[in-house]
Amino acid sequence: MMNEKDKLRWGIVHIYSSYNNTIIHITDITGTETVAKASGGMMVKADRMESSPTAAMAAAKKAAETAMEKGINAIHVKIRAPGGHNGPNNPGPGAQAAIRALSRMGLRIGLIEDITATPHDGCRKKGGKRGRRV
Repeated sequence: MMNEKDKLRWGIVHIYSSYNNTIIHITDITGTETVAKASGGMMVKADRMESSPTAAMAAAKKAAETAMEKGINAIHVKIRAPGGHNGPNNPGPGAQAAIRALSRMGLRIGLIEDITATPHDGCRKKGGKRGRRV
């Protein structure tokens, strides 16, 4: 079925998705060489639209086109939310839309994993001894 010219050339898509922006960065399989990058802020004029699914889809589309020109046709996806010791641990609204756009562009998707940073008890959280009282 699959002959030499249909060979899969793998890349890694790093999607950083916060509530303020969505950044899509495509690298080669080692993760060291940048192939393409785009963000929600590059696609829309209004600041409040940067994190929207629409902007994420446009950014993913643009990055995917550049990557496919450079010969990548299969990707592993790594999704990252802000995380850390007081950022939200769940990705913003753009993450799902970006993955959907990438697969619609005709890229084969291998793994999808979450690489959000989780603290192994580093700094003390804000909020004082008794926590945030509402």
